[in-house]
Amino acid sequence: MTRSALDRPAIDPTPIFELFRGSYATELLTAAVAHFGVFEKLAAGTKSHEQLAGEIGLAPRPAVVLFTALKAMRLIEDVAGRLTLTKNAAEHLVPGGAFFVGDYVGLAAEAPGVVHMATLLRNNGPERRDETAFIYREGTGASMEAEASARHLTLALAGRAKNVAPALAAAVEASSCKTLLDLGGGTGIYSIALVQQNPRLKAIVFDRPEVLKVAAEMAAEYGVTDRIELAAGDMFIDPLPTDCDLVLLSNILHDWDVPECRTLIERSAKALSDGGRLLIHDVFLNDALDGPLPIALYSAALFTLTEGRAYSAAEYRAMLTDAGLTPSAVAPTAVHCGVIAGQA
Repeated sequence: MTRSALDRPAIDPTPIFELFRGSYATELLTAAVAHFGVFEKLAAGTKSHEQLAGEIGLAPRPAVVLFTALKAMRLIEDVAGRLTLTKNAAEHLVPGGAFFVGDYVGLAAEAPGVVHMATLLRNNGPERRDETAFIYREGTGASMEAEASARHLTLALAGRAKNVAPALAAAVEASSCKTLLDLGGGTGIYSIALVQQNPRLKAIVFDRPEVLKVAAEMAAEYGVTDRIELAAGDMFIDPLPTDCDLVLLSNILHDWDVPECRTLIERSAKALSDGGRLLIHDVFLNDALDGPLPIALYSAALFTLTEGRAYSAAEYRAMLTDAGLTPSAVAPTAVHCGVIAGQA
């Protein structure tokens, strides 16, 4: 029996993802207390984001990851562009205070996960790019190039995608669209949901060759092989299809740092037809980069596994505008995700 990618789960799995990512709260908090002395430094006076990052030796990306999480925990706050302690942190996380609990938190300072997190923050991620498991970059021993690891990672990531794809298909109006380019499409489950939702639509799933072996199996399982084209290539280098009504970047940009995000958005914009839309489907930090906490912790997870982090809708809107596209509001989908469109 042919499966439908439009079937929704009976129960929302979001709490499972929040529990799974909860360990990053412990690691970030303990690193801030015991490895970087964040609260002691802010007790001496407010500091700009750049000033505090410089004092504790963090590059921009890890600084955003750490400070966003601490703001989401309501331990530091941004007041007129200056970072300062909240009352809770001032009373309990500044050494010498009558109710100081930093030494208690510091009992976990040498836990392997905390030490690993502190090291990654100092190094701005893994020291070797081939240690980033979920991305492909030319010239590295990426996991997405080996058949067994590519299959495992692609199917693992599809576990969440199958829960979210029906909501994305419902959120995107594509009834009059003919061609979708799914850049870094993985199993193609998002494309499958969109073509099942929109009878006129055909999709091109663009990814690495080993990944597309899984996508071919998925297209057959869902009965859409005649409407899904598989295109192998490097999305940063190889020519992309053009004149597309829709280009989808679903949970792709969060794997990359800002320059790479801008490159992918610019390349995607050039693949659009007149009036076409670039769809960024992802999680979104608050525009003030102060939460929500589940996304701030997911950002830490992304930081440890990829070259990226979570971004805010404001950051994406700026990138879309710079690429000559007109951004929309965010439409929520599922499991903390949403979609923002940039129209050509």
